[in-house]
Amino acid sequence: MTDLQWGIVGLGGIAHDFAENFDQTTSKLTACASRTLEKAEKFAQQYNLPKAYGSYEELLADEDISIIYIAVPNRQHHQHIMAALAAGKHVLCEKAITMNVTELQEAVELAEQKHLILAEAMTIFNMPLYHELHALMDSGRLGKLKMIQAPFGSFKDPDPTNRFFNPELAGGALLDIGTYAVSFARWFLTEQPEVIASTMIPFSTGVDEQSVTILQNKKNELATVSLTFQAKMPKKGIVAFENGYLTIDNYPRADKAELFFNDGTTELIESGFRGNAMNYEIENMVKMIHGTLPNKSLFFTKDVIEILDQMQQIWQQQ
Repeated sequence: MTDLQWGIVGLGGIAHDFAENFDQTTSKLTACASRTLEKAEKFAQQYNLPKAYGSYEELLADEDISIIYIAVPNRQHHQHIMAALAAGKHVLCEKAITMNVTELQEAVELAEQKHLILAEAMTIFNMPLYHELHALMDSGRLGKLKMIQAPFGSFKDPDPTNRFFNPELAGGALLDIGTYAVSFARWFLTEQPEVIASTMIPFSTGVDEQSVTILQNKKNELATVSLTFQAKMPKKGIVAFENGYLTIDNYPRADKAELFFNDGTTELIESGFRGNAMNYEIENMVKMIHGTLPNKSLFFTKDVIEILDQMQQIWQQQ
């Protein structure tokens, strides 16, 4: 099977994680691009990449590069996705993949026209544990799904100039950590929910700092999503069914879950390795390109972006 070559657009913290953890046999990370050649060359030297470009356009013109990993700030995702797809490159984009549903639909349509794979780098949709848990749900052992709790709290330095609180860079808890919480809830909900209530408290810059949201679908499955950028909360997801409940610690990159049945019995479910989270995304992307894995994750991605849109529309009216 021919090795596919990756190029990185944007060289911030998550790009360093991607390059540092890249460990594949069927694809290679060979190039990076920044707005300055000096920064790209420094990155390439650090991770032993043979190619460094001082513009994104130069990277997209490289015919040897088949896949672009996009790691620029949220607000810039759409323009770089569209440029990469137009250049004939497959795209794996960091979360949140786009700012809204309209942007995502434009990107999806272009990917389909070009017969290219577009996917979001959402760990929850790629970790082996979540696929095992979905199979467990489908087996019927747990009974009907009733309730999901998805908290995510992270304390960020309250500096209005950093990306977490900068509205020009699409800062705020929702598009940074909220995508994990909503993706967690959507993975288990058996059909798309509506936002039936949501309240948000803004930071001084106007971006969302903390919020609580209630989701409900037509099967009366409920989920709560609690977010904050000014307090730590355990990333402990809870999924409750008629016959018992699951708890999943550190759910964005989970490799184990505890199952508690109503009769008092318990089970530990382990699958995958949390330290390999990015490699699961990379591996699945290559499989989708080769046609050995259907691109089903984008189905959930579309639903998540739609939920984020609903939340922000409610906040604008408050």
